[in-house]
Amino acid sequence: MDKELKIYLGVDWGSKRIGLSLGDSETRLATPFKTVSGAHDLAETAREENADVLVIGEPIKMRGIKEGLAKDFLEFAAELKNRLPDMEIIFIDERLSSKAADALPGGNLKASRDEVAAMILLQEYLDKMLNAKC
Repeated sequence: MDKELKIYLGVDWGSKRIGLSLGDSETRLATPFKTVSGAHDLAETAREENADVLVIGEPIKMRGIKEGLAKDFLEFAAELKNRLPDMEIIFIDERLSSKAADALPGGNLKASRDEVAAMILLQEYLDKMLNAKC
């Protein structure tokens, strides 16, 4: 195999909860993983899972970023970059990922809405970026 396996950690940021998903360059599938409460927990999880890349959903509303939300998110992103200075961090538009999570059938799903939203945004990234390289 000539390609290096990369582990991706999808992140659905929220001011109270942060949903996480895992994926890799081999399977190209994202799965819900867990929920954490801040940049410290996220950085610890990234290290524990040997993540190579963080794919973080940037909280952009349909009319642009809300001012207060933007400040909180930017502080979170700066703290994360300080905690994981060597980690590749990719920001993607996460518009409607939570609504898409709500629309999925699966009342028996054990993953939280935040984890499913993280899965959706990571899967979109994997589909777009990795499948383009096939």
